[in-house]
Amino acid sequence: MGEKEFIVYLDEAHENRYRHWHMWRRGEIVEFRIQYEAWMAGRWQPIVRYDTAHGQPHRDILHPARTQTKEMYPGRSNAEMLTLGQEDIMENWSSYRAKYEQEAGQ
Repeated sequence: MGEKEFIVYLDEAHENRYRHWHMWRRGEIVEFRIQYEAWMAGRWQPIVRYDTAHGQPHRDILHPARTQTKEMYPGRSNAEMLTLGQEDIMENWSSYRAKYEQEAGQ
């Protein structure tokens, strides 16, 4: 079984980052967690997360009111969802941040 973890900063100011962790066995992704986090009010705030918690891959969008919106992806493999999540976060992190800030009244 192998495991990999890393962080990628998405902007020059290092105020937005992508946190990545995955585990594989025999070439297959068995678990993963990838998350977009923004530096806000002196701490890293998770905003979007893709993971395999709850037994299947899904996306959580976290809101300032400490609620979350969960979207399940039935029929998708862990590897497919890992790739989908990576692409989504890398392409859309600024939109996720803007929406979060709007919800927070900033």
